[in-house]
Amino acid sequence: MGLPPLIELRAFEAAARHMSFKEAAAELGVTPTAISHQIRLLEGHCRQPLFRRRPRPLQLSPAGLQIYPVVNECLARMAAAVAGATVGTRGGRLRITGTNAFVARWLVPRLPLWRTLHPHLHLDVIGTDEVLNLKTGEADIAIRYARSPPPDVQSVELSCDRFLVVGSPALVGHVTDSLSPADLATFPLISYAWPSSDTNAPTWRRWEIAAREKYALVPPLGNLVSLSFREEPHAIAALLAGQGIALCSDIIVAAELAAGSLRCLSDVILPGYCFHVSYRPDHPMQTAIREFLLWSQAQFQT
Repeated sequence: MGLPPLIELRAFEAAARHMSFKEAAAELGVTPTAISHQIRLLEGHCRQPLFRRRPRPLQLSPAGLQIYPVVNECLARMAAAVAGATVGTRGGRLRITGTNAFVARWLVPRLPLWRTLHPHLHLDVIGTDEVLNLKTGEADIAIRYARSPPPDVQSVELSCDRFLVVGSPALVGHVTDSLSPADLATFPLISYAWPSSDTNAPTWRRWEIAAREKYALVPPLGNLVSLSFREEPHAIAALLAGQGIALCSDIIVAAELAAGSLRCLSDVILPGYCFHVSYRPDHPMQTAIREFLLWSQAQFQT
Protein backbone atom coordinates (compact mmCIF):
# COMPACT_ATOMS: atom_id res chain seq x y z
CA MET A 1 0.00 0.00 0.00
CA GLY A 2 1.45 3.37 -1.06
CA LEU A 3 1.53 6.55 0.95
CA PRO A 4 -1.58 8.74 0.98
CA PRO A 5 -1.36 12.30 -0.41
CA LEU A 6 0.36 14.84 1.81
CA ILE A 7 -2.73 17.08 1.83
CA GLU A 8 -4.70 14.32 3.58
CA LEU A 9 -1.96 13.76 6.15
CA ARG A 10 -1.72 17.50 6.88
CA ALA A 11 -5.46 17.75 7.41
CA PHE A 12 -5.45 14.74 9.73
CA GLU A 13 -2.44 15.98 11.74
CA ALA A 14 -3.94 19.43 12.27
CA ALA A 15 -7.36 18.05 13.25
CA ALA A 16 -5.81 15.53 15.64
CA ARG A 17 -3.55 18.15 17.22
CA HIS A 18 -6.40 20.62 17.77
CA MET A 19 -9.10 17.96 18.24
CA SER A 20 -11.22 20.23 16.09
CA PHE A 21 -11.97 20.31 12.36
CA LYS A 22 -12.79 24.01 12.66
CA GLU A 23 -9.44 24.96 14.23
CA ALA A 24 -7.56 22.76 11.77
CA ALA A 25 -9.33 24.51 8.92
CA ALA A 26 -8.39 27.94 10.28
CA GLU A 27 -4.73 26.90 10.59
CA LEU A 28 -4.55 25.52 7.04
CA GLY A 29 -6.67 28.25 5.46
CA VAL A 30 -9.47 25.99 4.22
CA THR A 31 -13.04 25.24 5.26
CA PRO A 32 -14.03 22.64 7.90
CA THR A 33 -15.81 20.79 5.11
CA ALA A 34 -12.53 20.51 3.21
CA ILE A 35 -10.81 19.13 6.32
CA SER A 36 -13.59 16.59 6.78
CA HIS A 37 -13.32 15.58 3.12
CA GLN A 38 -9.54 15.05 3.27
CA ILE A 39 -9.85 12.97 6.44
CA ARG A 40 -12.56 10.84 4.83
CA LEU A 41 -10.20 10.18 1.95
CA LEU A 42 -7.43 9.22 4.38
CA GLU A 43 -9.80 6.92 6.27
CA GLY A 44 -10.62 5.29 2.96
CA HIS A 45 -6.91 4.78 2.38
CA CYS A 46 -6.54 3.25 5.86
CA ARG A 47 -9.82 1.31 5.51
CA GLN A 48 -10.91 2.28 9.01
CA PRO A 49 -12.04 5.40 10.89
CA LEU A 50 -9.40 7.66 12.42
CA PHE A 51 -11.77 9.69 14.63
CA ARG A 52 -14.70 8.93 16.91
CA ARG A 53 -17.05 11.73 15.92
CA ARG A 54 -19.87 10.93 18.35
CA PRO A 55 -20.48 11.58 21.12
CA ARG A 56 -18.67 14.87 21.36
CA PRO A 57 -15.94 15.91 21.96
CA LEU A 58 -13.92 14.68 18.99
CA GLN A 59 -11.63 11.76 19.82
CA LEU A 60 -9.07 9.70 17.95
CA SER A 61 -9.95 6.10 17.19
CA PRO A 62 -7.40 3.34 18.01
CA ALA A 63 -6.10 3.61 14.44
CA GLY A 64 -5.86 7.40 14.75
CA LEU A 65 -3.96 7.09 18.03
CA GLN A 66 -1.54 4.72 16.32
CA ILE A 67 -0.67 6.87 13.33
CA TYR A 68 -0.93 10.39 14.78
CA PRO A 69 2.48 10.47 16.58
CA VAL A 70 4.20 9.21 13.43
CA VAL A 71 2.48 11.70 11.13
CA ASN A 72 3.10 14.58 13.56
CA GLU A 73 6.79 13.73 13.87
CA CYS A 74 7.30 13.23 10.13
CA LEU A 75 5.66 16.53 9.21
CA ALA A 76 7.71 18.36 11.84
CA ARG A 77 10.92 16.77 10.54
CA MET A 78 10.02 17.65 6.96
CA ALA A 79 9.40 21.27 7.93
CA ALA A 80 12.72 21.47 9.77
CA ALA A 81 14.61 19.88 6.88
CA VAL A 82 13.11 22.28 4.35
CA ALA A 83 13.91 25.23 6.62
CA GLY A 84 17.50 24.10 6.98
CA ALA A 85 17.97 23.46 3.27
CA THR A 86 16.42 26.72 2.10
CA VAL A 87 19.05 29.10 0.72
CA GLY A 88 19.70 31.97 3.13
CA THR A 89 17.56 30.66 5.97
CA ARG A 90 18.86 30.73 9.53
CA GLY A 91 15.79 29.15 11.04
CA GLY A 92 14.61 25.64 11.81
CA ARG A 93 14.90 23.19 14.67
CA LEU A 94 17.74 20.90 15.66
CA ARG A 95 17.58 17.91 17.98
CA ILE A 96 20.74 17.75 20.09
CA THR A 97 21.67 14.76 22.23
CA GLY A 98 24.41 14.51 24.84
CA THR A 99 25.14 12.78 28.12
CA ASN A 100 23.02 13.78 31.10
CA ALA A 101 26.00 15.42 32.78
CA PHE A 102 27.10 17.35 29.69
CA VAL A 103 23.59 18.60 28.96
CA ALA A 104 22.85 19.62 32.55
CA ARG A 105 26.17 21.17 33.46
CA TRP A 106 27.64 22.49 30.19
CA LEU A 107 24.91 22.96 27.59
CA VAL A 108 21.92 24.19 29.60
CA PRO A 109 23.75 27.10 31.30
CA ARG A 110 24.82 28.34 27.83
CA LEU A 111 21.43 28.11 26.13
CA PRO A 112 20.50 31.76 26.83
CA LEU A 113 23.55 32.83 24.83
CA TRP A 114 22.57 30.47 22.01
CA ARG A 115 19.05 31.92 21.89
CA THR A 116 20.45 35.46 21.78
CA LEU A 117 22.74 34.66 18.85
CA HIS A 118 20.35 32.32 17.00
CA PRO A 119 16.79 33.27 17.94
CA HIS A 120 15.28 31.51 14.92
CA LEU A 121 17.21 28.23 15.20
CA HIS A 122 15.49 26.28 17.96
CA LEU A 123 16.97 23.34 19.87
CA ASP A 124 15.29 20.21 21.15
CA VAL A 125 17.72 18.92 23.78
CA ILE A 126 17.84 15.23 24.67
CA GLY A 127 19.92 14.38 27.73
CA THR A 128 20.65 10.65 27.81
CA ASP A 129 23.59 8.34 28.38
CA GLU A 130 22.20 6.06 25.66
CA VAL A 131 23.75 6.36 22.19
CA LEU A 132 21.02 7.62 19.87
CA ASN A 133 21.12 6.60 16.21
CA LEU A 134 21.87 9.59 13.99
CA LYS A 135 21.35 7.61 10.80
CA THR A 136 17.75 6.77 11.66
CA GLY A 137 16.99 10.35 12.71
CA GLU A 138 16.78 9.88 16.48
CA ALA A 139 18.78 13.12 16.71
CA ASP A 140 20.39 15.61 14.32
CA ILE A 141 23.56 16.24 16.33
CA ALA A 142 25.17 14.16 19.05
CA ILE A 143 27.80 15.33 21.50
CA ARG A 144 29.67 12.06 21.76
CA TYR A 145 31.97 11.47 24.72
CA ALA A 146 34.69 9.03 23.66
CA ARG A 147 38.43 8.62 23.34
CA SER A 148 38.21 8.46 19.54
CA PRO A 149 35.75 9.89 16.99
CA PRO A 150 32.63 7.77 16.46
CA PRO A 151 32.68 5.76 13.22
CA ASP A 152 30.31 6.17 10.27
CA VAL A 153 29.39 9.81 11.02
CA GLN A 154 31.05 13.17 10.57
CA SER A 155 32.73 14.27 13.81
CA VAL A 156 34.64 17.33 15.01
CA GLU A 157 36.54 17.22 18.30
CA LEU A 158 35.69 20.02 20.70
CA SER A 159 37.92 19.34 23.68
CA CYS A 160 39.29 16.58 25.92
CA ASP A 161 38.91 16.50 29.68
CA ARG A 162 40.90 15.36 32.72
CA PHE A 163 39.65 13.87 35.97
CA LEU A 164 40.56 15.67 39.17
CA VAL A 165 40.00 14.79 42.81
CA VAL A 166 37.68 17.56 43.96
CA GLY A 167 35.76 18.49 47.08
CA SER A 168 33.68 21.29 48.52
CA PRO A 169 35.31 23.76 50.94
CA ALA A 170 32.36 23.02 53.23
CA LEU A 171 33.86 19.55 53.68
CA VAL A 172 37.61 19.93 53.09
CA GLY A 173 38.18 23.53 54.17
CA HIS A 174 40.19 25.99 52.13
CA VAL A 175 42.83 23.59 50.87
CA THR A 176 45.69 25.23 48.98
CA ASP A 177 48.17 22.34 48.70
CA SER A 178 47.70 18.87 47.23
CA LEU A 179 46.67 16.24 49.75
CA SER A 180 48.32 12.85 49.96
CA PRO A 181 46.30 9.70 49.18
CA ALA A 182 46.30 8.94 52.92
CA ASP A 183 44.80 12.37 53.60
CA LEU A 184 42.13 11.82 50.96
CA ALA A 185 41.18 8.52 52.59
CA THR A 186 40.01 10.43 55.67
CA PHE A 187 37.09 11.90 53.70
CA PRO A 188 33.97 10.08 52.45
CA LEU A 189 34.51 8.99 48.85
CA ILE A 190 31.86 9.39 46.13
CA SER A 191 31.76 7.42 42.88
CA TYR A 192 29.41 6.96 39.93
CA ALA A 193 28.91 4.20 37.38
CA TRP A 194 31.00 3.62 34.28
CA PRO A 195 30.36 0.92 31.66
CA SER A 196 31.80 -2.39 32.84
CA SER A 197 33.48 -2.80 29.44
CA ASP A 198 35.58 0.35 29.97
CA THR A 199 38.69 -0.96 31.71
CA ASN A 200 40.36 2.46 31.58
CA ALA A 201 37.50 4.43 33.13
CA PRO A 202 38.65 7.15 35.57
CA THR A 203 37.54 5.36 38.73
CA TRP A 204 39.06 5.40 42.22
CA ARG A 205 40.75 2.06 41.51
CA ARG A 206 42.32 3.50 38.39
CA TRP A 207 43.37 6.56 40.39
CA GLU A 208 45.11 4.29 42.93
CA ILE A 209 47.29 2.84 40.16
CA ALA A 210 48.31 6.31 38.97
CA ALA A 211 48.91 7.53 42.54
CA ARG A 212 51.37 4.71 43.26
CA GLU A 213 53.71 6.19 40.67
CA LYS A 214 54.07 9.29 42.92
CA TYR A 215 53.33 8.09 46.45
CA ALA A 216 54.69 5.19 48.47
CA LEU A 217 51.57 4.88 50.62
CA VAL A 218 48.28 4.65 48.76
CA PRO A 219 45.29 3.27 50.67
CA PRO A 220 42.83 1.05 48.73
CA LEU A 221 40.53 3.95 47.92
CA GLY A 222 38.48 1.83 45.53
CA ASN A 223 37.32 -0.19 48.55
CA LEU A 224 36.58 2.87 50.66
CA VAL A 225 33.78 4.39 48.53
CA SER A 226 30.91 5.19 50.87
CA LEU A 227 28.46 6.77 48.43
CA SER A 228 27.91 5.49 44.89
CA PHE A 229 25.52 6.74 42.21
CA ARG A 230 24.39 5.44 38.88
CA GLU A 231 24.10 8.92 37.36
CA GLU A 232 26.99 11.40 37.30
CA PRO A 233 24.83 14.51 37.94
CA HIS A 234 23.58 12.97 41.20
CA ALA A 235 27.14 12.33 42.33
CA ILE A 236 28.04 15.95 41.56
CA ALA A 237 25.03 17.18 43.53
CA ALA A 238 26.23 15.18 46.55
CA LEU A 239 29.75 16.50 46.03
CA LEU A 240 28.57 20.12 46.02
CA ALA A 241 26.54 19.45 49.15
CA GLY A 242 29.76 18.49 50.94
CA GLN A 243 28.87 14.81 51.30
CA GLY A 244 32.24 13.56 50.07
CA ILE A 245 35.04 13.96 47.52
CA ALA A 246 34.95 12.62 43.97
CA LEU A 247 36.81 12.24 40.70
CA CYS A 248 35.25 14.70 38.26
CA SER A 249 35.79 15.94 34.74
CA ASP A 250 37.45 19.36 34.73
CA ILE A 251 35.07 20.38 31.93
CA ILE A 252 31.90 19.23 33.65
CA VAL A 253 32.72 21.05 36.92
CA ALA A 254 34.68 23.92 35.37
CA ALA A 255 32.27 26.59 36.61
CA GLU A 256 32.48 25.38 40.21
CA LEU A 257 36.28 25.17 40.08
CA ALA A 258 36.45 28.73 38.75
CA ALA A 259 34.05 30.00 41.41
CA GLY A 260 35.82 28.19 44.25
CA SER A 261 32.78 26.11 45.24
CA LEU A 262 34.92 23.07 44.41
CA ARG A 263 38.65 22.68 44.95
CA CYS A 264 41.19 20.38 43.34
CA LEU A 265 42.71 18.29 46.14
CA SER A 266 45.43 16.23 44.45
CA ASP A 267 48.21 16.46 41.89
CA VAL A 268 47.32 12.96 40.62
CA ILE A 269 45.20 13.54 37.50
CA LEU A 270 43.65 10.96 35.19
CA PRO A 271 43.14 11.38 31.43
CA GLY A 272 39.51 11.48 30.41
CA TYR A 273 37.78 11.41 27.06
CA CYS A 274 37.02 13.86 24.25
CA PHE A 275 33.79 15.62 23.35
CA HIS A 276 32.92 15.30 19.65
CA VAL A 277 30.15 17.00 17.68
CA SER A 278 28.84 14.22 15.44
CA TYR A 279 26.31 14.38 12.62
CA ARG A 280 25.37 12.74 9.33
CA PRO A 281 27.37 14.18 6.42
CA ASP A 282 24.25 13.91 4.23
CA HIS A 283 21.95 15.63 6.73
CA PRO A 284 19.69 18.16 4.94
CA MET A 285 20.21 20.83 7.65
CA GLN A 286 23.93 21.33 7.09
CA THR A 287 23.71 25.10 7.49
CA ALA A 288 22.05 24.83 10.90
CA ILE A 289 24.43 22.08 12.01
CA ARG A 290 27.37 24.26 11.02
CA GLU A 291 25.97 27.10 13.12
CA PHE A 292 25.80 24.86 16.18
CA LEU A 293 29.28 23.45 15.55
CA LEU A 294 30.88 26.88 15.28
CA TRP A 295 29.05 28.08 18.38
CA SER A 296 30.16 25.05 20.43
CA GLN A 297 33.77 25.47 19.34
CA ALA A 298 33.66 29.12 20.37
CA GLN A 299 32.29 28.17 23.81
CA PHE A 300 35.22 25.86 24.45
CA GLN A 301 37.65 28.59 23.46
CA THR A 302 36.32 31.17 25.93
